[in-house]
Parts: sequence; structure tokens; C-alpha cells
Amino acid sequence: MSTLYSGLDWLVFGLYGAMLLGSGIYFNRKKSNNTQDFFLGGNTIPTWMVAISILATSQSAATFLGGPDQGYQGDLSYLATNIGAIIAAILVTVFLVPKFYQQKVFTVYELLEKRMGSSAKKQAGIMYLFGRIFASGARLYMAALAVAMILFGNIDAENVIIATIILTLVGLLYTVFSGIRTVIYSDVIQCAVYVSAAVFVIYFIYTAIPASFSQIVEALQHPAPNAPSKLALFKFDWDFSSAGVFNFWSAITGFMLLNFAAFGLDQDMTQRILTCKNAKEANKAMLLSVLLVIPVMLLFIVIGLLLFILYQRPDIMQMSASSELIQSFQGEKITIFMYYVLNEIPSGVRGLVTIGIIAAALSTLNSGLNSMSSVIVNDLYRPFKEKQTMSLPESHYVKAGQVGMIVVAGALCLMAILCFYWQRYTDMPLLKFALSVMVFSYSGLLGVYFTALFTQRGNERSVFWALMIGFIVTLFFQPYVMSIFLPQAWLFDLGFTWQLCIGSFISLVVCMLGRNNKVDDKNLTPCLDT
Repeated sequence: MSTLYSGLDWLVFGLYGAMLLGSGIYFNRKKSNNTQDFFLGGNTIPTWMVAISILATSQSAATFLGGPDQGYQGDLSYLATNIGAIIAAILVTVFLVPKFYQQKVFTVYELLEKRMGSSAKKQAGIMYLFGRIFASGARLYMAALAVAMILFGNIDAENVIIATIILTLVGLLYTVFSGIRTVIYSDVIQCAVYVSAAVFVIYFIYTAIPASFSQIVEALQHPAPNAPSKLALFKFDWDFSSAGVFNFWSAITGFMLLNFAAFGLDQDMTQRILTCKNAKEANKAMLLSVLLVIPVMLLFIVIGLLLFILYQRPDIMQMSASSELIQSFQGEKITIFMYYVLNEIPSGVRGLVTIGIIAAALSTLNSGLNSMSSVIVNDLYRPFKEKQTMSLPESHYVKAGQVGMIVVAGALCLMAILCFYWQRYTDMPLLKFALSVMVFSYSGLLGVYFTALFTQRGNERSVFWALMIGFIVTLFFQPYVMSIFLPQAWLFDLGFTWQLCIGSFISLVVCMLGRNNKVDDKNLTPCLDT
């Protein structure tokens, strides 16, 4: 297994490094002097750039590596989940975005303060921070693991840690000075890089297959005797297990809730739309980003479909029957895409794929740094200082935001390193937990926000219990937790989208049990005059 780079690969690295350095210097020329600039870009970011930034934030190294696996092992049904994303985006533009701009908020959790008190805002912000550190830290780990495999030729602890630190430092240095404006500009560049990498990979795999386009399509429609088509888009089966999360019913329920939370309740995504000039432009950016996700995700799934032809259809490849692929690297199970990268990818493209993984990781990392710092400063630190009747200049909070980004970068780096060791010294699948932990946080947040938006119930205490119960209910459905409390015969497999539906509903009921003693803000009553 050769992981040595050619001169062409190093040329690609050099060009990418020069681009990062040059763009970083250019974007950081203008320093932010107030929090409006640092966290919201002065509400001057162009709509199309915000849309691409939302797209880049929703992607990650996990998407870059996992998307092809979906095509290789499954079909096109993942694309159908965008039905739920479109519905969710429309609901967010109707019910939440106008409120964000009317209230002139820095974070989405400030709406809860208007409705249920300052403690509700803090509790929701802390829940978001908890989930995002786990989720973004785990994604950083996946990127570092891939980079170590390709760059160092092994996944020894010291090399994975070095890769983690490099990714963290690059992301931090690139964005710490000018805030969200630099993050969004960077997202546009990184998105262009990893999409270009995907296009090049498709081209090289396609040219390696000795068959016409129509023959490839026919082979995917009939992958094996009596096997379902790999080009299937919609599935209407009533499968509530983890194998059925991509069916139509899951798309319009669980995925709709998942995307409503991601677009409207997750500061990581929502902070981008708050940088637009007004609510109308923010709505355009959000809807455009949802539409852009479809072709981009299709690229990565197509990679997997072509790899299926390459490795599972020897008749098409005009080869004798191949032996079973061993998708592992030094004992670590790897995706089919990483197997291709490590073994067969052409010179020059390996370097491009490497920077594609780095670009996807940086776009997600940069977003998390600024959004988490925004919550720390605006939802936790600033209220604490103002409660002490301390009048501090805006420049103080900008510096606090920069310090917050450094603290968050350290936390994400440590979380990524923890994932590395946890996977090796315990049987508990922490990585799987970490990658889905935002669903755990979303269950409670959805229940709380639905209570705030569509009822006149809820208070600070019921918000706390709703967030906790939503998390606990979702946690209970995990196999490694159910096995502790239930006998073997009672264990069942429930897809994460259905877990989210149940957790959100129970959280809603719990939150509504609290009586609202605070005078309702007319802008947050159920009728929602928008």
C-alpha cells in the first residue's frame, strides 16, 4: 500500500497552501471593531455567499468520506431526504427568520429570553455548546484520521494528534482576527476546493471503467440478480429501523425536524443567515443553500456508485471475479472511498483529494469556532458583565470573542484526541454517539422552541427539564444504552429520525407543563405576526 506523494501532489499542496495564506492575509486586512462586525459581518454579506457558506457548514469531512459509502452500499434515496430539508427551510423562513431580525439578535437563543427569561436562553445555549463540541470534535477527528492515513502513511497516535493540531491551528488562525466575515469568505473557497476534488475523482473513476454511460446506468439499475436498483430515489416502505431512515416517511417527519433544528435552532448554521442585510435576503440565502445541497451531495454519491462498478462488477470491468475487499487500514475500518484513495487513485488526484478533505474539515471547523464563541460571549459572558453593571466598550467583547474562539479550538482539539483514544480502549462507540449528539440536543431544543412559538406555556424550569428529558429519551434509544436496561428479547432498532420525533414530542409535553408567569411578548405569540 503506497501512500507516497508524487511531485504533482506536492505541487497541488503548494498551490493550496499559497491560496490559504494569500486569502487569509487578504480577508484579515480589516479588523472588526465591534461585535456587530465580528459576529454578524455588519449585516453586509452578499446573499449568494451566505448560501454557499450554509452549504459548506452543512458539509464536513464526514460527508466527503461518507457520501461515497452511501452510493457504494445503498442507492440515491438519501437525496430524497431533501424534501424534508426544503419543508424545514420554508418553515424557518416563515416562523423564525423574521423574528431574528425584528429582535436584532446575535444568537438564536436570545428569542427564548424574550419569551421565558434569561435562564432559558443560557440553558439552550449550553445545550448547543455541549452538542456542538462533541459533534464538531468528532468530525475533526475523522478528518485528522484521513489526513494522517494519507499524509503520514499510518494512524499512529502521534501522527493523528499532529494532524488534529494542524487542522485546528489553520482553522483558528484563518478566522480569529476578522470573525464571521472571514469565515464566510473562507467557506466559499473551501467549498469550491472540495467540490472540484469530487468532480476530478468522478472523472478519473469514470474513465477507468471500460463501459459506456448507458452500460453503467444499466449495471446500476440491475446491480445483481433480484437486487433492487441502486438508482432508486424514493422508498415508501414502513421501516422504522436504522436501515429505513432514508425512506419517504422519514424524510417528511424526522428529517424535516432535523433540518428545522439545524437551520433555525443551531447557531452554527443560523449565524450565517443573520449576516444578511435583512430577513428577505436571509430567506433567499437559506432556500438557495437547500437547493445547492442536492447537486453537491449527488456528486459524492455518484463517486460511490462508480466505485461499486469498479469493485463489485468484474463483468463490466472485464476482469475475473475479484476477491472480497478488505476495507481496513492498520486495524481501522475505512470507507470505500478511503480504500480507493490509499490504493488506486492517480498521481496528482491524491493531493487534490487530501486538500478536499482538509477544505471540508476547515469549513466545518471555522463555522463552529465563530458560532460557539458567539454563544459564549453574547448569551453567557455579556449578560454576566452587564448584571454586574459594568459598562464595557464593544472592543472588549470583540477580544472576548477572539479568546472564546481560542478556547473553543482547544476544546474541539481535545475532543478529537479523546475520540482517538476512546475508540481504542473502550467498547462503547463514542464516535457514533458524538456524530449523532446534535440529534440528542435537537430533541430538547425543538420541544422548547415549539412551546415558545406556538403556545403560551413554559417557563425557565420547564425549559431545563424539557432539554434534559429530550436528551435522555434520545439517549435511551441507543443500542448500547438499551442493552443495559432491557432484556435481550426486548431490544429493538429505531432509526435516529424516529428517535428525534419521539424525543421532540416528549420534550414539548414536558415544556408545556410549565406555566408561563412572564408577560408574553406579542411578537412571540402563537399567531406570529410576520
